[in-house]
Amino acid sequence: MLDETLKASIRDAYQALVEKRGLRSRWGQRQMIAEVANALGDPDLPRPIAVVEAGTGTGKTIAYTIAALPVARARKKTLVIATATVALQEQLIYRDLPDILTHSGLDFQVSLAKGRGRYACLQKIDSHLAGATVPSLIPLYPDEVADLAIEEALPVMESMVEAMAGSTWDGDLDRWPGAIDDSLRRLVTTDAVQCGGRRCGFIQQCPFFRARDGLQEADVVVANHNLVLADLKFGGGAILPPTEDCIFIFDEGHQLAEKCLDQFTLVSRSPSTRQALRETAQWLAVQQQPLSEFTGQSQMLGDLLVALEDTAQRNDEVSVWAQAYLEEHTDQSAEYRFPLGVVPDALRGHASALVGQWQRQLDLAQRLEITLDNRREEAEVSLRDTVDSWLGTAQAMVARAEGQLELWRSYQDAEAPDLEEPWARWLRAASRSGDGVVFMASPVLARDLLTRHLWDRAAGIVVTSATLSALGSFDRLRAMTGLPADATYKRVESPFNTEQAVFSVPALHSDPGDSDAHTQEIIERLPDLISGNLGVLVLFSSRRQMETVVQGVSGTLPHEALVQDSLSKARLLDRHRENIDAGRSSLIMGLASFAEGIDLPGAYCDHVVIAKLPFSVPDNPREAAHAELLEQLGRNPFMEISVPDAALRLVQASGRLLRTEEDCGRITLLDRRVLTRRYGRAILDSLPRYRFELNGTT
Repeated sequence: MLDETLKASIRDAYQALVEKRGLRSRWGQRQMIAEVANALGDPDLPRPIAVVEAGTGTGKTIAYTIAALPVARARKKTLVIATATVALQEQLIYRDLPDILTHSGLDFQVSLAKGRGRYACLQKIDSHLAGATVPSLIPLYPDEVADLAIEEALPVMESMVEAMAGSTWDGDLDRWPGAIDDSLRRLVTTDAVQCGGRRCGFIQQCPFFRARDGLQEADVVVANHNLVLADLKFGGGAILPPTEDCIFIFDEGHQLAEKCLDQFTLVSRSPSTRQALRETAQWLAVQQQPLSEFTGQSQMLGDLLVALEDTAQRNDEVSVWAQAYLEEHTDQSAEYRFPLGVVPDALRGHASALVGQWQRQLDLAQRLEITLDNRREEAEVSLRDTVDSWLGTAQAMVARAEGQLELWRSYQDAEAPDLEEPWARWLRAASRSGDGVVFMASPVLARDLLTRHLWDRAAGIVVTSATLSALGSFDRLRAMTGLPADATYKRVESPFNTEQAVFSVPALHSDPGDSDAHTQEIIERLPDLISGNLGVLVLFSSRRQMETVVQGVSGTLPHEALVQDSLSKARLLDRHRENIDAGRSSLIMGLASFAEGIDLPGAYCDHVVIAKLPFSVPDNPREAAHAELLEQLGRNPFMEISVPDAALRLVQASGRLLRTEEDCGRITLLDRRVLTRRYGRAILDSLPRYRFELNGTT
């Protein structure tokens, strides 16, 4: 049972917040508080993991913070709240958490965790302002090199230094008052590889390390999924506190598996690798003499130069082979996935040779790094910047070799299918011109990664979202993430009255299987469907269909049609709201990114039109590999993957309508398959309790 003192602390904090804010206590919110508190704080439960699907309007931020923070404080753990979007991160930092702090009676400190790329690097800025008199650093990947002339950026860098010296700016690039484009950002930031860390001469003033040190004092750390996963990939504790000392809350947790796979995907880009190797070899040829004099390792430096040149040659050979293979095995897609992750013998031969070359290069680069690090303190002060620059380049060589080794070992070992821990491996053209190839490898499922790095290590975990279950169960989520069966699972219904929405499937002549006929019917029906609506959201699964419909209904609608990518997403939504505020009818046409995370309450959206059931397009190599794996195991990928995922996406898309307790309107699905196919009933049953108008076919 949950400790009575903790229980009282949570209850009192919630009661104070409700009373001081003049809120109405919500049953679902109290449910979620209880589930989270018990899962994290009850020592009798087998796993401190709560998986809570909280319907729209539950108020899950208040629920998980009020429940988890007292438990974290009692257990002397840091509460890490991770979101999938910048918008929710900012909402937490600037609105939700300050509000809870003010009204709940809980006393806590909050910090925002961000990676090095969000902060200015004083060492790099100082080097640029000094005229880059020390040998320049070799970038990890040449295509990351800034294309902005340094001369144009110097005035901005000078302003940054003055602002930090005057304590009017803390080095956080997100808070810099001027515009910072990608080129300037790359000039003034560093990464984990080339960062000098605690030995850097600017460590006392370093914006990143100051912010990181501040995390140690925080009770609550707000981050994003990518940063948490990157920290876990490096073993935990690289940016955040150690994993075992954290209680994690993953808001928008339905995205966790995909983001995990993205983080652990291995990539080798043959053109940029070629350029990096050649530029590093050129750099070493120039610096070889002074490096030899400083390190006394002339033979080792000569061997490293040969290793760089040999690896570049091997890289070119595998690139030529892969380009020819792509031309032979692909059409216009310029992408080829190896069935069951097994690569041809010829490619495994190339991979084996590259493993040997990169291992040799890694051994030598590590020797150089260790030698420079050991002798750095012996260097004269006037030579210290040069040594640091050499050391940064050695570190970049080590990091590049380690990444390449991981990729090529994956290819070298891909002789037979691995049905226990399956991998997808595929080739992709590096550019439209066909110059070079990208070699990629990824785990098919995130379950083993998350189990190893997160579920078995963290002090406690909450995974929450409005959409976690599919077809009424958490089976699909567990299959993708490896969430343990003995975790706490709970579905909390939305407090909104879903009967205020009509879910309609009108009588249709066409089936989405006949794309042209279905698209034409949408064009013909859309004007009448939305004629009485002020704010409309039309969602498509196919860009081609969306563009055809946009062209087909041009001039037939009283609404201003706002199409995804015609404006930035933020500006498009602002324009839509401006239209509605002015009494003008407005229509948004968008793809999957508009089916979740869009908040258009009241008159901003009184009709959601969904062109067809949101089955994913089978063009993602990982998803295709997963389907292939299930087929190999004698299972049905359509029923195990496609149908549950479509059901979940349909719930997300439908959820754009009811955003407040007063909202009402209509959801129209222009896909009769939900009534004519055997899987349709399961999908309909997974929807909220709308009022259904199911006319189906004519």
